[in-house]
Amino acid sequence: MKDVEKICLGPENSMKQALNLLHEFGKRIVLVVDENNSLLGTVTDGDIRRALLKGIVMDDAISEVMNSEPIVARESDSDEKISFLLKNFGLIHIPVVDRNNKLIDIKILEDLFEKRKYDNAIFLLAGGFGKRLHQLTKDLPKPMLKVGEKPILETIIMQFVEQGFNNFFISTHYKAEIIEEYFNNNIESGINISFINEDNPLGTAGPLGNLPDDIPDLPMIVMNADLLTKVNFEHLLDFHLENKMDITVCVKEYDFQVPYGVIKINECRIEGIEEKPSYSFFVNAGIYVLNKRMINKIDGQSYLDMTDFISAELNKSNIGAFPIHEYWLDIGRLEEFKKANQEISSKFVEI
Repeated sequence: MKDVEKICLGPENSMKQALNLLHEFGKRIVLVVDENNSLLGTVTDGDIRRALLKGIVMDDAISEVMNSEPIVARESDSDEKISFLLKNFGLIHIPVVDRNNKLIDIKILEDLFEKRKYDNAIFLLAGGFGKRLHQLTKDLPKPMLKVGEKPILETIIMQFVEQGFNNFFISTHYKAEIIEEYFNNNIESGINISFINEDNPLGTAGPLGNLPDDIPDLPMIVMNADLLTKVNFEHLLDFHLENKMDITVCVKEYDFQVPYGVIKINECRIEGIEEKPSYSFFVNAGIYVLNKRMINKIDGQSYLDMTDFISAELNKSNIGAFPIHEYWLDIGRLEEFKKANQEISSKFVEI
């Protein structure tokens, strides 16, 4: 990689600065070096998300979250040896250092090989009635509402395609024929779309039980078809696999400010007053990764929401959270629909 210094930071720099570099250059890694350009560690997208779950904030130094013992290649290593290291350790990038541990370069998997392609299936939930947008969805299913020049669902699909995913299942119910006709006539070659129609609404998990038996035994990404987000789905899948999860739930930090003074009471005595306090929560972002073993537990006959399915599995399976720090918007109300149309040109320029 030319200009490797562009993805370098010092250990005192913040997580926020590291995140900006990850987004700006798209190399999925930041290299941490000292004043002499000696490699101290690396920071990846996964490191930042795990830090957020631990309560580390964006202003904290990256020395708090970096991998201080990264696997490295030597300056004298051939491309063949570097390729072996990448494959053997399941890496997508590897720093190159000299015998004194000074940073020389970084080798990226996608630069040595063709762009990654994924056989993982994507399941998009498009069967809802869109009742909160009834004035817009009376004659059109919500995923087919246009945000910018394209239906929401098409923007979602093309975002996956840009990242190497090509196999899609779409669950339909309300005005299913509109969705099927559009994508049968407007989809690019090389993109495989199958439709699973619900005779009766089955919730956000129930339709998974009607997938064909021969889908690949690979984690499946499941997503509500009324979301706009810049989540990197490759990062999501890597996170799921690295942490050996059965289910991974994407979560978004949500801040809520109480508009009144909160009274703390012990029996009948007031012990304190906190004026308009703010609270922060992680909320369900409507994006999931499920292993095939979990999908096989769903019968496809009964109504089942994903939250209920996950709650039932909490003590039986490995279920993890993937915090989203990227753009995310749930288009559930008219206000969000208007906001999406205002922001689409700046947030999704390349799609």
